Amino acid sequence: MHLFYTPDIAGDVYIMNPDESKHCVRVLRLQKDDIVQLIDGRGGIFEAVIVNPDAKRTELKVVRETREYQKRNHYLHIAIAPTKNIERLEWFLEKATEIGIDEISPVICDRSERKEVKTERLERVITSAVKQSLKAYHPKLNEPQKYRDFIKNISGDRYIAHCMDGEKVPLKDLITPSGHYTILIGPEGDFTSSELDSALNYGCQPITLGTSRLRTETAALEACFEINFLNR
Repeated sequence: MHLFYTPDIAGDVYIMNPDESKHCVRVLRLQKDDIVQLIDGRGGIFEAVIVNPDAKRTELKVVRETREYQKRNHYLHIAIAPTKNIERLEWFLEKATEIGIDEISPVICDRSERKEVKTERLERVITSAVKQSLKAYHPKLNEPQKYRDFIKNISGDRYIAHCMDGEKVPLKDLITPSGHYTILIGPEGDFTSSELDSALNYGCQPITLGTSRLRTETAALEACFEINFLNR
C-alpha cells in the first residue's frame, strides 16, 4: 500500500499538498476509491480513501487511524559533525531513519571541514526514508549548532565517541535499556582535546565503537545500530 507523509493531518478529510498530490496522481497514477496510508510523523498512521484525485489538491477521506504505531521503548539522539561530502551525511540520515532514530543534531566542531548545512534537503532525505521504511514517527532534525553551544544543553544519558588515548568503555557495556541517549560523533580528524574536556565536564561518558577507525557517518550508524539492537 502506498504511504504519504501528512504532518498536518486533522479530522476525517484531508487535502494533500501539491508535491504529494502530484506524486499520487501523476507518478503512482492512483485513482478515485483507491486506498492509501498516511503518517503524521508523530506516531499516527491512517488508512484513507481517495475521494478526488487532483494533481494539486488530492482529497482523501480517513477511514481508520492508529496512534503510537510501533512506538519505540527508547529515545536516541545523535549529534554528528557534518561531513565535508554532504552525500555521506545524507547516507547516514537515510540509513539511521530506516534502523530507528529520534533526533539528529548537526554540530559544528573546531575541526569540521563543513561549517554550513542546509537542512531543507536533509529533511527530504529523512522523509523519504520514513516512507520507504513504513515508520509513523519522523525523526527531528535540528538546525546546526556550534559545539560549545550544543554541549551546554545536552540531555539524557550522554556519551562521546572519540579516538584519543584514555579510558573508554564499549557503548554496549554502558547502555541501560529503555533509556534516553545522546551520542556525540566528531568530524574527520576527531574532536579536539578541549572539546573532549568540555564534554566530560558536562557529564558525557567516553565510549569506543570498536577497534576499527571509522568514518564519521559509519561511526554514527554503528552507534545507532548498537542502541537499537540493545533495546530489542
